[in-house]
Amino acid sequence: MKTTPRQLKSLYEQGRNISALLREEKGLQRNTDEIIEIAYGLQTGSYIASMENAEMAEHQRNYTLEIAKTILSLCKPMSILEAGVGEATTLSGVLQHLQAEVSNFGFDLSWSRVAYAKRWLQSQGVSNTTLCTGNLRHIPFASNSIDVVYTSHSIEPNGGNEEPILQELFRVTRRFLILLEPGYELANDEARRRMDTHGYCKNLKGIADSLGYDVLEHKLFPFTSNPLNPTAITIIKKDEDAVPPSYILACPKFKTPLEEIGNMLFSPEALVVYPIVGGIPCLRIENGIFASKYKEVMGAG
Repeated sequence: MKTTPRQLKSLYEQGRNISALLREEKGLQRNTDEIIEIAYGLQTGSYIASMENAEMAEHQRNYTLEIAKTILSLCKPMSILEAGVGEATTLSGVLQHLQAEVSNFGFDLSWSRVAYAKRWLQSQGVSNTTLCTGNLRHIPFASNSIDVVYTSHSIEPNGGNEEPILQELFRVTRRFLILLEPGYELANDEARRRMDTHGYCKNLKGIADSLGYDVLEHKLFPFTSNPLNPTAITIIKKDEDAVPPSYILACPKFKTPLEEIGNMLFSPEALVVYPIVGGIPCLRIENGIFASKYKEVMGAG
């Protein structure tokens, strides 16, 4: 019998590794979207709670300050996206250190984490933020829509899907893509064994090179919270002549504009309506409801 979500919640509270448990239960070697959503969704609140720990808060200050310095060394962005925003503890720090008016965005697989991110950002006085749910392999943003896109250990659990994720991140980026992810190739043997056990991502620089991307830098990042999961920074430059689109949020399937009708987001291309739950657009492909007559029924046709 499969473990129910309620049972998984109880097991998580007992300290069990939910990703490993679900992989074993399903007979899988890699994490699926479902496994990642459940495992990280059950963790919701833990990242914000960790900010009450002085040592962790200091690490986060240093970590996000270094990210902000890196961004400013590359450009003065008008827009920033954290792909896999989690509870926005990283995004809030980066924005505070940038000390500039920037349109900022974030998405995550888990609705609960995005909801906590929204609340956290408000508590930190961060405004002008657009948050939604989304999938790294089907990012609900238009091509060339964001000046700087970065990740912070969000590709991490997606071992085996590195290439399609990199292609999507690069598509959305207009100027620079910054990856802060496990440095498998730069780690010691013990750390590599741990990463292998957890199904973490690998070879991001090699894959970026094979895709013809302009990799400016790939090295260990100076701040890492876990020595057995060292962070590497990979900076990729994109053609600055790319023209930004007139829209940013997009249909995750076709990358085309969305229309807000009846407090929902309708994709004229997919004939699908995406719900907005608790003020959060739910823009994963599987969130869409096929509704070919939605505009006519809602009186917007």
